Amino acid sequence: MESGTIPVDELGGGLDLYRTLESGQSYLWRRSDGEMYGGSPAPNAWYHTVVDGEVIRVRRRGGPEGDPTAGVAADATTGRLEWASTTDAEPIVRDLLRLDDDLGAIVDAAPDDPLLREAYEAHRGMRLVDDPAFGCLISFICSTQMRVGRIHTMVSTLAREYGDAIAFDGETYHAFPTPAQLAAATEAELRDLGLGYRAPYVVRTAEMVADGEAHPEEARDLAYEAAREYLTRFVGVGDKVADCVLLFSLGFDEAVPLDTWLKSAVEEYYPDCDRGSYAATSRAIRERLGGEYAGYAQTYIFHHLRTGE
Repeated sequence: MESGTIPVDELGGGLDLYRTLESGQSYLWRRSDGEMYGGSPAPNAWYHTVVDGEVIRVRRRGGPEGDPTAGVAADATTGRLEWASTTDAEPIVRDLLRLDDDLGAIVDAAPDDPLLREAYEAHRGMRLVDDPAFGCLISFICSTQMRVGRIHTMVSTLAREYGDAIAFDGETYHAFPTPAQLAAATEAELRDLGLGYRAPYVVRTAEMVADGEAHPEEARDLAYEAAREYLTRFVGVGDKVADCVLLFSLGFDEAVPLDTWLKSAVEEYYPDCDRGSYAATSRAIRERLGGEYAGYAQTYIFHHLRTGE
């Protein structure tokens, strides 16, 4: 077993691991106590995921006043991030949690907007994730009209039923299925697992990737709006789901997914940004939220409005 620590005070803007992984960005991580997306942090729990066959575990340790035994730190700039893995995983952890982002500089450069400043202050240390593209795509196909906890259950079920089982440190972990593994599933099987009308979308999208017809990674080198259009070729993917994949997997920090919460924010706080269509409203709110890092702003506003914290 490989392991290591990353001092949080070396990360620009700190780290709130709980909010980063349980704010509706990612459904590919699980929590060792089984209560992920249950609404409260677990100070001593590990989060784990599987990337390219390697198990990755992380947890946030060290609290205020130098207490080395404390769990989730009250101050997002203190303590350390511990990791354990089947490989030397520090570079992977840094990529998955975007630890090299200068979060402090991103927040400081944000527009002087009351709602956004309130969200940034309330959720300091929450970072964007960088999930593997295929798992992210399937996750957000499953997200339509679903609460975050239910989405997480669906995605975890797909991993358990179709993904590779990997033994590590006395436990068994399940990778998210490959496109070929998921394409081998039937619509009936997925409906029985609770995916409902999303079942044919998941199977057909997996088939497209497995057969080489298209791959979400191919959007990475396109201009932003062209990349969003590219992703809508996958079955079950509209503009909002495409924006989620661009933001949480493909590095398009300007993407602003217009979900129910953001539409409510536009209606209440930014009515002049409502331009009558997804594309035009997206351009307007993206500019209002700062352009280059508008997706960071969106994620904070989404989490702030959804949790009421």
